[in-house]
Amino acid sequence: MSDPAIQLYTAATMNGYKPVIFLEEAEVPYTLTPINFSKQEQKTPEFLGLNPNGKIPTIVDHDEGRAIFESGAILWHLAEKNANFLTEDTEKPSEVKHWMLIQLGHIGPMMGQAMYFQHIAAPNGHEEPFSIKRYVDESRRLLEVLDAHLEGRDWIAAGEYTIADMMIYPWARAYNWARVSVDGLPHLQAWFDRIDARPAVQKALTIPKSNPQFWDENADASAFAKENAARFASDVKS
Repeated sequence: MSDPAIQLYTAATMNGYKPVIFLEEAEVPYTLTPINFSKQEQKTPEFLGLNPNGKIPTIVDHDEGRAIFESGAILWHLAEKNANFLTEDTEKPSEVKHWMLIQLGHIGPMMGQAMYFQHIAAPNGHEEPFSIKRYVDESRRLLEVLDAHLEGRDWIAAGEYTIADMMIYPWARAYNWARVSVDGLPHLQAWFDRIDARPAVQKALTIPKSNPQFWDENADASAFAKENAARFASDVKS
C-alpha cells in the first residue's frame, strides 16, 4: 500500500487545526509531521524550503510534487482536489471564498492580536491596555457580524457546511482564549454547537495535540499560559 499523498506539517494552533479538520472530515489519508515551535522547527532550512515564510500549516501534495502553504490556499486546494466541502452549487464558490477571506483578513488577525497582547506581550512585561481593548473590541465586532449573518442560516456560506466554516471555526470558537465575550450572540453560539457536535472536528482538535484552554472556560490554563508566554518571549519587542 502506498504512502498517503498528503503530508501535513502543522501545530496545535487555530491555523494549524484548519487542514486537520478538512482531512478528518473528508476522510483523506495523510501523514502528520508535528512542528515544535520551541525547537524552531518552522525556521529550519528544510522547512523553509517548503514554506519560505516559516509558518504552519504547510502541506506537500506528493501527487503533484509540490508544497502548498497558507491555510486558505491549503483548504481550497484540498477541497478542489477531493471535490468536497467547497460547494455543490457551481454558482456559489465565490461566496465561500468571501467568508474565507474575512477570516484570513479580519477574524484571524484581530483575534490573534487580542491573544498576543494578553497572553504573550503582557506576561513578558509589555502590558498594553489600549492595544488589548482595541483588538478585543474589534474581535467582538467581528463575532457580531458572524452572528447577524448566521441568523436563519445553519452554515456560513452557500447553504452548506464548507471550508468557510472550517476556516472560521477554530478562531471564532477560541473566543475564550482571546477573552472576547459571546454573550448575546445566539446564532453564533448555535453554529458553535453544530460544529462542536461533529465527531471529525472533535478528533481534529486533538491533532497533533489537544489545547482545551482555547475552547473551554473551565479548563485549567495556568500551566499552558506560562509555557506559551515563555515560548514566544523572543517575539516581544522592546
